[in-house]
Amino acid sequence: MNKFISFLNHASSQSEVIILTLSLVICWNIENIAGLAFGYSKWKHSFLNAKFIVSNLPPQLLLGIIFSKTLIWTSLHHFGAIYNLPFHKNDFLIFLYSFVLLDLGEYIYHIIMHKYKRLWMFHMVHHSDTFVDVSTTLREHPGENVIRNLMTIGWVFLTGIPFWALVLRQVIQIVSNAFSHVNYRLPRKIDSVVGWVFITPNLHHVHHHHKQPYTDCNYGDVLSIWDRIFGTFNSLTDLDVVYGVDTCSDEKETSNYLRLIKLPFGKYRKQNRR
Repeated sequence: MNKFISFLNHASSQSEVIILTLSLVICWNIENIAGLAFGYSKWKHSFLNAKFIVSNLPPQLLLGIIFSKTLIWTSLHHFGAIYNLPFHKNDFLIFLYSFVLLDLGEYIYHIIMHKYKRLWMFHMVHHSDTFVDVSTTLREHPGENVIRNLMTIGWVFLTGIPFWALVLRQVIQIVSNAFSHVNYRLPRKIDSVVGWVFITPNLHHVHHHHKQPYTDCNYGDVLSIWDRIFGTFNSLTDLDVVYGVDTCSDEKETSNYLRLIKLPFGKYRKQNRR
């Protein structure tokens, strides 16, 4: 266990890039073999979403430095809730604590992005994708990238989560997020079991439905338990799900990178209810 933790403590951002790339490749092939929708230009769609990697790189690098400084400071000063717990020297329990708290933090962050008008305009760039597949994972406005990372840094600061636990959780999160967006649905019997604990494509596709109240459900990041606990769980069959946002459905806008970058700074668009 100590060797594994040492490896994680020395893991670089390159490791996360490798994990993301492998996840995208695996999910891409799942879509090619058993995808739900084929009525779109997959390469063109993926190329559009991949452009957000470039625009997100500068803020990601800058915030990575702040992340590192925060983690070093909390570790040196034993600051954060974790140091007040009786099991703060038990590595397994530390990871469980870190994983659950980080996932809860992502759930809260996700709700905030939906409930506040201007924040929703940033997050709507992700939701505006009218063909949800694994490349949709990359479709994040750089403004939201900054907001998300700053909230995570604040959460890490308050909880005192160690670096190695954060890295391991992020690896799991990368794989989970790629799979939850994949253009595929688990068989109903399998989803009925796995979906009780984890976010599956079946659940997350509902979150990408173009109208309320479904857009405001299934906020979970890796775990689905928060939606069940706090009453934000919902379901739809794959035949009933229509991807996108009903107030942002013009293909000239949803498939144009520059217009998507400008989208959050325009007039607020309230969604309609089903």
